[in-house]
Amino acid sequence: MDIEDIEVFVGIDVGKTHHWATALTKGGKKVFDKALPGDEARLRALYEKLAAHGHLLVVVDQPATIGALAVAVARDMGITVGYLPGLSMRRIADLTPGSAKTDAKDAAVIAGAARTMPHTLRAISTSDEDAAALSMLTGFDLDLARQVNQTANRIRGLYTQIHPALETILGPRPGHDAVLEVIAAWPTPTALRKAGRARIDAKLKKHGARRHAAWAGKIVSALGRQTVTVTGTEAAGTVLPHLARQLIALHSQRADVAARVETLVRAHPHARGPDHPCRVSGSRPRPSSWPRPWARPPGTGAQPASHIRPGPGHTPLRLIDPRRARLPHRQQETRTRHVPVRLRLPDRSRLPYLLPAQTGPGQAPWARPCSPWPTAASSPCTP
Repeated sequence: MDIEDIEVFVGIDVGKTHHWATALTKGGKKVFDKALPGDEARLRALYEKLAAHGHLLVVVDQPATIGALAVAVARDMGITVGYLPGLSMRRIADLTPGSAKTDAKDAAVIAGAARTMPHTLRAISTSDEDAAALSMLTGFDLDLARQVNQTANRIRGLYTQIHPALETILGPRPGHDAVLEVIAAWPTPTALRKAGRARIDAKLKKHGARRHAAWAGKIVSALGRQTVTVTGTEAAGTVLPHLARQLIALHSQRADVAARVETLVRAHPHARGPDHPCRVSGSRPRPSSWPRPWARPPGTGAQPASHIRPGPGHTPLRLIDPRRARLPHRQQETRTRHVPVRLRLPDRSRLPYLLPAQTGPGQAPWARPCSPWPTAASSPCTP
């Protein structure tokens, strides 16, 4: 629908408990300016009442979260919907008389901007709805990740208290559901001894542990390092199964959220196709036509970059071949990692002072060749 067809401009300042709506006609006459509760019945009644004056344009300041219901009701009734970005709204509000910030003033600013400055409005498209859904899902996944971390730390803390040797085997593997199933079935050292190696091995194998035999052997070996029963072991046997089941459920919830996020991302209109060179999923082989910074220039007898020596007065240049580079092992996420730098050298003809000259008998090994760009300040060439 074109902006010239709009007869009534409705600006809604949305809130948690109630909204404030202001409606202006094309000539600037105010036909509605009241607060209304945020429920579907009142919103439908307002839209039906204002529709008697002509085609409506409903504009909100927040299309998601607290303003989602007002947008959904308007769309269900076939009404054109838009939203005014917060920065534009604040700049327009600074030009209106009065310094007080009220819901009535904000609604009037929104309606006035829709009537006189329609270029400031933004359409509510499917991508905006997908962005709101992705924001909600990723926020929930972040909460789940924190709960996973807290629950795993509690499991490790309990095993550190009742059986430190067993914690060294079970503690580093709280992300594997097979280990959590073992903890849920036999949480205490006494229960693990009664279960035996064969049943532990079968439980790990049933739930997808590839190294089930080795893990079972390590668990049985750790049980033999401690014979005494520490105070609190019985209470830990009550808590640990609940923590293990809770952690398994959290893993399942995160997997469901990840699947939903992937579905939304793939369905997004701006998503990269499977043939895009910068796609996120999958691997893409490196084309042979891509330049390799460490390769020798074709047709030249240049030495490898790591053996290039400078002329007199120049700082030695040491390059690292990335094919032979070794990054330090990752120890902590907060530590700085040193990454080798790749440098591409220009052609030999453009580096007469860096590359060694072809020397003859009695000539200095690092004599500089004659510069192809002689200047008055340049030193004479070595014969």
